[in-house]
Amino acid sequence: MTTILDEIYKYIPKELISDAGFEGANIVLYTKDKDFFLDNEGKIREVVNAIKKRVELRPDPSITMEMEEAEKIIRSLIPEEAEVSNVIFDSQRSRVIIETSKPGVAIGKQGSTLREIRSKTFWVPLIRRTPAIRSKIIENIRAVLYQHSDERRKFLNQVGHRIYDGWIRGKKNEWVRISYLGSGRQVGRSAILLQTPESRVLLDCGIDIAASGKDAYPMLEAPEFRIDELDAVIISHAHLDHSGLVPYLFKFGYKGPVYCTPPTRDVMALLQLDLVKIMRGEGKDPLYTSDEVKQMVLHTITVDYEEVTDITPDVRITFYNAGHILGSAMVHMHIGNGLHNFLYTGDMKFGKTSLLEPAHTKFPRLESMTLEATYGGKDNTLPSKQESDSYLGELIKMTVERGGKVLIPVLGVGRAQEVLLIVEDLVNKGQIPPVPVYIDGMVWDVTAIHTAYPEYLNSKVRKSIFHKNENPFLNDIFKRVGSQKERKQVLEEEGSCVILATSGMLTGGPSVEYLKGLASFSKNTLIFVSYQGEGSLGRRIQRGEKAIAFQHGTRQEIVEINMEIYTVEGFSGHSGRRQLMSFAGKVNPRPKKIIINHGENSRCLDLASSLHKAYKVETVAPRNLEAIRLK
Repeated sequence: MTTILDEIYKYIPKELISDAGFEGANIVLYTKDKDFFLDNEGKIREVVNAIKKRVELRPDPSITMEMEEAEKIIRSLIPEEAEVSNVIFDSQRSRVIIETSKPGVAIGKQGSTLREIRSKTFWVPLIRRTPAIRSKIIENIRAVLYQHSDERRKFLNQVGHRIYDGWIRGKKNEWVRISYLGSGRQVGRSAILLQTPESRVLLDCGIDIAASGKDAYPMLEAPEFRIDELDAVIISHAHLDHSGLVPYLFKFGYKGPVYCTPPTRDVMALLQLDLVKIMRGEGKDPLYTSDEVKQMVLHTITVDYEEVTDITPDVRITFYNAGHILGSAMVHMHIGNGLHNFLYTGDMKFGKTSLLEPAHTKFPRLESMTLEATYGGKDNTLPSKQESDSYLGELIKMTVERGGKVLIPVLGVGRAQEVLLIVEDLVNKGQIPPVPVYIDGMVWDVTAIHTAYPEYLNSKVRKSIFHKNENPFLNDIFKRVGSQKERKQVLEEEGSCVILATSGMLTGGPSVEYLKGLASFSKNTLIFVSYQGEGSLGRRIQRGEKAIAFQHGTRQEIVEINMEIYTVEGFSGHSGRRQLMSFAGKVNPRPKKIIINHGENSRCLDLASSLHKAYKVETVAPRNLEAIRLK
């Protein structure tokens, strides 16, 4: 810290700075000089240009206006049409968070309103969008962060010291390797440990929800993994097969940072809390409790797309859009001051969907990368979006005409919102009748999070969310199911409807309850729109199983499957075979090595072989517990 601060003091007189510290890789300076805070005459910009790090100047907490008085001024300065819903003071960091339905109006022309707030209150204003649909999880997460502001500030400062205080393990030689603790020739329990002489970074830490026993979890007993040596965890996206075991790390002593995008933090916390609830409901001991989820939130550092940040002395990361689900990121890692550049794609979709833009393809430098093979086999040619939309419309229309109900088991994140937008569009175009669409499980809460982060969605949806009367998620056809009683009413009511319910693989949750109530009647339809993991109930039904046994204590219930079963593959958040090949061909610059993971054994080997032949690059499909030397 001394070294980098000494550099800063070459440009800014030391007497102007009352305190200095880190917020992760960012350097924060505090001043008691009001004039210097309001106009530093370009000195901060000069420092940034010199040290190539993010530097922020804030007022010392001692010169900020009393909160009550400051809030009155803030509300008087921001126009009523901005619809301010909340004003929250982060006193430890001299910041005030203003939640508003119309951020642009609140900011003012070229930031004029924010400048006025700064000059009159000596608080640093931050504008946050109020979700169009109220989200309890977002409210709870923000409350946790603000209520533990002092603890959070100390933690972020510690992270900064790890980044800037120099090497602690000794730079003996230069090498980079990754070890597969999960997702090697399988879908599920993604976890890859990246090691350099200095750093230990875990890329994802998920569970396999379709597996049981030890097979459900990453192989954290591997000799190279030691939780007390772990420097950072990076989460590519919120699905449980990538984030489900992160709180477990905190349960066993991890105290370091978790890096992800802002929507990923919110959604993964929601999914983890839901997992705890489901396990308790099934009479199982949960892997962790809400306390560990809370610790994870407090230790999470959010990073936006294309924002560069150091995470250890020799690893710098940048997130890029992966096109998979809200906030999903490909992780570009600049290792060892240019020694090696590695791209962890996580799950990705190289095609525009109703919800998202396609995965990013241009990177500053690239020597090696991973690539998923969920649909990487020769036969995994997915239909076009137009074909899939039309097919779904036909199935819903057919079921409605015979008076049946449609059950669509969905992943709460991604597929659910994609299907909502498609159904809404089909209704608007008159291709299906406007039957009620019931939303059960966590789908509603996750949809609310989508409305809080429109900047992560494609341009069409983003624009519609900005206008409440055009917001597709607020269409009257969508009805929330919030209790067991309401679920029973949906099953018993006359007439047709569409039901979207979690879980997407029928491994638990409300979709299984609906299946029990609807399966016996041939007029009803079950439509799969997402990947069905090996061993899951969904996969068994896909393969033609016609009688399902459910255990209720000592009593067994047999349910006959007489409803019609269909699979619409084009809605997957994963790339099909053609898109994977196309992505690998368009990545710029082209890597010298491609590591295939996150796919069944034959699909991984098939994709690796095809990529090698097509692009003359080295390919490898490691098994779990295999290590690969990148440099």
